[in-house]
Amino acid sequence: MADVKLSNVKKSFGGTHVIRGVDLEINKGEFVVFVGPSGCGKSTLLRMISGLEDITDGVMEIGGQRVNELDPSKRGIAMVFQSYALYPHMTVRENMGFALKFAGVPKAEVASKVDAAANILGLGPLMDRKPKALSGGQRQRVAIGRAIVRDPKVFLFDEPLSNLDAELRVHMRIEIARLHRELGSTIVYVTHDQVEAMTLANKIVVLRAGLIEQVGAPLEVYDNPANTFVAGFIGSPKMNFFDGRVLGSDGPLCHVALAGFGELVVSVPLKGAAPAVGTEVQLGVRPEHFREDGDGRLPLTIDMLEHLGGETFAYARSASGGTIVIKTEHGRALQTGQAYGACFQTRLSLLFDKPGNRIY
Repeated sequence: MADVKLSNVKKSFGGTHVIRGVDLEINKGEFVVFVGPSGCGKSTLLRMISGLEDITDGVMEIGGQRVNELDPSKRGIAMVFQSYALYPHMTVRENMGFALKFAGVPKAEVASKVDAAANILGLGPLMDRKPKALSGGQRQRVAIGRAIVRDPKVFLFDEPLSNLDAELRVHMRIEIARLHRELGSTIVYVTHDQVEAMTLANKIVVLRAGLIEQVGAPLEVYDNPANTFVAGFIGSPKMNFFDGRVLGSDGPLCHVALAGFGELVVSVPLKGAAPAVGTEVQLGVRPEHFREDGDGRLPLTIDMLEHLGGETFAYARSASGGTIVIKTEHGRALQTGQAYGACFQTRLSLLFDKPGNRIY
């Protein structure tokens, strides 16, 4: 395994700037997930690490070695793509060992490495099958096995689960997490699915428009988002935002009048200097922070109920028409169209300035 370092890395296609200056350090053995909306540059950044895309500017290092001009085959990486890219005329065993055979590795060593990878991934009974006889999850495991046998310094995964159904995605997330624990390898993983990012990563890198918005451990990014973009992207359903205006402060509390609720005033805990009176702000409240014992109460009307068995998400609206998502364990007692006083815990809410930057 090896560390990966990006220093002011940029990528342009003609006049289009896709990666606009990324600085990032990935430590040995880390599981790092690039996450962000479509078009944010996460797959391009991964392909730059692999060598499949040239670097327009900046420095890329793998294991302390500059690799900007180094051929992909010499970087010590193995990549697992969204498409399984298996040879249809070859068996599982032949697919997994092909790269080693092509590189001139002795036959006995190829067999040993293939068998070891098959054992890790539970592919033993499938070794003589061809891809058409495998399920989607089995094909993806073969693609991962083909990467394992190369014993790379860094594993690169480009949205490997996006072609699988919901149940298989959950199963494969568990398999990949287990694989990382067993191998201890450095993994860089790209996904647009923030659930995958939260459940797999040691470190999340949130990207938007070719720039890094925030880097951190999953729960740290979830609990302490740097701005409204990160707060809205990480978390499912996403955080609710309410426009407001600062009325003043009282010790550790900031008093905010919420627009659209008859100038309802809520008091939010501060961890720094209070914003000036009259400052326009945004209040962020997670769906799970609505509780019956909450000290902030919003008059709402329920539009839709999403029953998930043990919990319910209520989609409600305020008098001004904004949509608010509320997680509740008492969904069976609610009905669409009813008036609902939603209480939330103000001590858990977050405050952002009007452009979206975190105030505290």
